[in-house]
Amino acid sequence: MPATTETKYRICPFCEATCGLELVVDGRQVVSVRGDRADVFSQGFICPKAAALPQLDADPDRVRQPLIRRNGRHVPATWEEAFAEVELRLLPILTAHGRDAIAAYLGNPSVHNLALTLYGQALLRTLGSRNIFTASTVDQIPKQLASGLMFGTFLTVAVPDIERCDFLLILGANPYASNGSLWTIPDFPARLRALQARGGCCVVIDPRRSRTATAADRHLFIRPGTDALFLMAVVHALFADGLVNLGRLAVHTDGVDQIEHVARAFAPEVVAAVCGIAASDIRQLAHDLATAKRAAVYGRIGTCTQEFGTLASWLIDVCNVLTGNLDRPGGVMFPLAPAFAANIHGAPGIGRGVMTGRRRSRVRNAPEVQGELPAACMAEEIETPGDGQIRALITIAGNPVLSTPNSARLARALESLEFMVSLDIYDNETTRFADVIFPGLSPLEESHYDAIFPSFGYRNAARYSPPVFAAPDDRPSEWETILRLTGMVSGQGASADIAMLDDFVASTQVQRAVGGEHSPIHGRDPEEILRALTPRRGPERLLDLALRSGPYGDGFGTNPDGLSLGKLEAHPHGIDLGPLQSRIPEVLRTPSGKIELAPPQLLDDVARLRRRLDAPRDGELVLVGRRHLRTNNSWMHNLPVLAGGRSLCTLHVNPEDAARVGLSDGALGRVRSRTGVIEVAVEVTDAIMPGVVSLPHGWGHDQPGTRLRFAAARPGVNSNVLADEDVLDPLSGNAVLNGIPVQLEAVA
Repeated sequence: MPATTETKYRICPFCEATCGLELVVDGRQVVSVRGDRADVFSQGFICPKAAALPQLDADPDRVRQPLIRRNGRHVPATWEEAFAEVELRLLPILTAHGRDAIAAYLGNPSVHNLALTLYGQALLRTLGSRNIFTASTVDQIPKQLASGLMFGTFLTVAVPDIERCDFLLILGANPYASNGSLWTIPDFPARLRALQARGGCCVVIDPRRSRTATAADRHLFIRPGTDALFLMAVVHALFADGLVNLGRLAVHTDGVDQIEHVARAFAPEVVAAVCGIAASDIRQLAHDLATAKRAAVYGRIGTCTQEFGTLASWLIDVCNVLTGNLDRPGGVMFPLAPAFAANIHGAPGIGRGVMTGRRRSRVRNAPEVQGELPAACMAEEIETPGDGQIRALITIAGNPVLSTPNSARLARALESLEFMVSLDIYDNETTRFADVIFPGLSPLEESHYDAIFPSFGYRNAARYSPPVFAAPDDRPSEWETILRLTGMVSGQGASADIAMLDDFVASTQVQRAVGGEHSPIHGRDPEEILRALTPRRGPERLLDLALRSGPYGDGFGTNPDGLSLGKLEAHPHGIDLGPLQSRIPEVLRTPSGKIELAPPQLLDDVARLRRRLDAPRDGELVLVGRRHLRTNNSWMHNLPVLAGGRSLCTLHVNPEDAARVGLSDGALGRVRSRTGVIEVAVEVTDAIMPGVVSLPHGWGHDQPGTRLRFAAARPGVNSNVLADEDVLDPLSGNAVLNGIPVQLEAVA
């Protein structure tokens, strides 16, 4: 019989845009990938990454069975052999040295995977180690911390309401390449064009003229690492020029007077020489923000991965509040996620706010934020002897050897571990050190619901995708693998009853839902709720619970027209839940029930920012990162449809700097920092400001012991060889990956 094709609908797992896809499949093969025009959220938009899904699914380098290290190399093993190896070698470390001797690292792809998001947390809670690390501390934790201190939870992040905005100011972000970050916005280019078509204006502040900056109405270069100074000068101008107008937020905001006081030292005329933006431009932007009918300030990775990341993230929303643009249509607003968000139930003032520093790292005393320690501390915690030394490591969907500072030091540290186990789809620069690798499934063999990104959506929506293909019969789901590891670290051994553990996880979540005072199912019988969730198991059971007890949910019968997983399954293109709505004061979870505009931790750090005014660093050359649409993360580099073509791993150098050191376009340059040296092809361009060079993130696929054949043939260089693990944003512990002092010379 001739093969027949069928159409499947799937949410793209590659980035935060979460675009809806229409896949035509023939048996086990994907024939075509198109945007799903009926998708309520992305409306047919896709970027080039979606076309790589078939290659990722079929990649021969993808790990498909467990691997065990034998005689220095990875060899195939059965699942039982692999779990037995973990039990044999990991549990004695736990018994002899305690829970802090085992660390865990969760990478970026884990938040694009429902099973890893939900069951990874169960593993971490059961492990009970203080040594928890994630990719957040080389990325967005400053924004989450600032938002948490101001609004009460780490995921209460305000995003631009671009569809009603008239003036958009963007700092250190390139949504043309990222498709939005901490801002889930498919087809940003079209939405920006629509803003401009209705007479609106977009201004980009960035040391590099990115694709977003090119499309904007105006672009201003800024000295890397000085965004907080620029923003404080904008705040100064708002007060000095009588432009502050909180509108209806006035009665919901504490701390305005303290902000006025600390901003007095940062007049635009004082800041201009340090940040590189003229005082007149700073004042004009303050007036533009204050006088636009609807304005928004948005910043992202460039404002986070710097020495003042938390201050810059805070001041972005200070500007939004002072101009009355927080929580109003066309300004920045708070999405109402259908599930899994800490701010979707309750009333203002019921929260405790956020706390940090509940524990600290052993070696340098860095504070915990959101339950994790800085990833930049991982190597020293492995290397340094004593109580609490990390002796074993669990990694889940992460490649910190390429993504964290001074990666060469971390690689040496991983090699010294007594034991390491990884759950990953690749034998990569990090997992090559693992003693056991458990494979994940193909994204097309898993269901998909984004647990985190609806909290950042440009619009409220709910969408779910069932698996496109059935997983092989001999391969457990990732949640089952994680539960077996959870059973081991809880003392139940490799033969732990997975069904019983899953029932325990579900029962715990049900107890929490019925016990929540403001939950729609408060006071209900837990056994009744568990029966209503039958026969679902695993992530689908937890998702159904979260949806039905969420703000749009059916309340297990109290709101028959509400959401459930069954309802989403019947709507493959998703369910639109409407534009963003004003949520203050309901969304606030601060102890006061108000916007805490001047948190003491942030005010205390302003003194450090003032000292930066006295250290202009003239003549210093600094490095910043950059990302490209097709190659945002290292795990995309083994896919020819994304990483093929002209090499994108080049060093951008301004013509003035190139001439000064004798470099020409295409020549080889040598870049040095305190931590390392690299040699890389130079691209001379006026898209980078003088005194700044730029290198993309995630490359360096030339390490022995990996199985990434396409990436290894086009390895590029690892920018994090140059990043200094000793330099952190002190409040959040985030790594400083932008504004790194370097020296540049031509290679003879």
